[in-house]
Amino acid sequence: MKKNFRFVKIAIFVSALALFSCKKEITNEPLDQAKAAKENGHLQQTKTFSSEAAQKWLDLQVRFLRTPTNTNPFGRHGHRWFAYSGIALYEAVVPGMPAYQSLYGQLTDMPQMPATEPGKAYHWPTSVNAALAYMNKRFFTLSNTSSSNVAALDSLENALNAEFQSGIDAATFERSKTFGRTVAEKIYSWSATDGSLNTYPLYIPASLPAWQPTAPNPTTVADPNWGKNRLMVQGSTNNTASPLPPAYSVDPNSAYYKMVKEVYDISRALTPEQVATALYFRDQPGFQAGTAYVSVFNQVMNVEKPQLDFFALAYAQAGIALYESMINCWKIKYEVLLDRPIRYIRNVLGHSTWNPVFATPGHPDFPSGHSQNGGAFAEVMTRLFGEDYSFTLHTYDNLGMTPRNYTSFNHLAEEVGRSRVYAGIHYTYSCVEGKNQGEKIARNILNIVKFKKD
Repeated sequence: MKKNFRFVKIAIFVSALALFSCKKEITNEPLDQAKAAKENGHLQQTKTFSSEAAQKWLDLQVRFLRTPTNTNPFGRHGHRWFAYSGIALYEAVVPGMPAYQSLYGQLTDMPQMPATEPGKAYHWPTSVNAALAYMNKRFFTLSNTSSSNVAALDSLENALNAEFQSGIDAATFERSKTFGRTVAEKIYSWSATDGSLNTYPLYIPASLPAWQPTAPNPTTVADPNWGKNRLMVQGSTNNTASPLPPAYSVDPNSAYYKMVKEVYDISRALTPEQVATALYFRDQPGFQAGTAYVSVFNQVMNVEKPQLDFFALAYAQAGIALYESMINCWKIKYEVLLDRPIRYIRNVLGHSTWNPVFATPGHPDFPSGHSQNGGAFAEVMTRLFGEDYSFTLHTYDNLGMTPRNYTSFNHLAEEVGRSRVYAGIHYTYSCVEGKNQGEKIARNILNIVKFKKD
């Protein structure tokens, strides 16, 4: 994977800025921890530590979110858990980031975070371990986690604690552990009030030509109330709406007819590479919903190996963007109720035996969820790593699929959209506008939420 040199430029810029300001910016350049400890005494900043502990927890989360079958025991919740875990991580270490601040007062209904003890030392990796152990144990044990997964959670927490205890004094260890756990307790309690656990009346599909579940699973209706969940960032979806798709029509000269026929025409001339692209982003077996991007994030971080401060910031920003875009997408889906291509192609275009590359998902077409998540994720990652960041995806090496190469995160998001059209499960308009909406949501989030102090 090609390394991005944006961080070198940032480090040079920050060094110059230090002549005029006492604030220290986040950098991805590794620091000499022994030197930092000597300079800062017992009060080490977050950036003096590697992100190894946080990375190990993310590796484990990705392992749990990956499913070897088409049925994921964790449903579509993985992107939500990623978001709250990222916020817990950020809040567990931000006191050691003097130029940055808590998200309390900025995220909807978020509780006030505990304060660190002035002048007391904190070992931030210990806080990370306590926070992410608490979050992951709660999230994954809610979803019929196997005994082996429970053992893995305990094993990682205990191994990291043993490692950290051997290198710091007992008081600092306990203080850091308590702080991280207290942060996580508050974040987890907050997460339980976002509406995702609410029970709603049975969803009754509208009449045709509005969307209805399609074969082969005509009773499947995926998350019809997810769009009612609480947004984390007030204003994140402002000015992000797209013009509505063409109105339903069976007229061969209508925009609707042409929109559907394009999908059919593409399906008749698919190349082997286009089929491979469609199947790669099918994400079953593998990752469902926004969790595919959790895997991408994890792969990038495993290559970059940033310091803990950068890792925490990136984790929180990417998670919030995925969370908000998923809520917005599902809200629009069940308002617009645009039917999928398969029914029209069979019943109106007259191709009664036509099938997409794989089964049509059980939710409305517009906008494309994968595309909206991809747009939001790409916008955040581009802000962090630059526009010309080359990387290779190894998400499905385990299935024997060829790794995929990209020259930017935008490149990835565009290909994801095309993959849904190749598959025959989405219209081009739904994918293009889904990506646009996701990008706008991410921009709103990064403009509204102030991670850095003024």
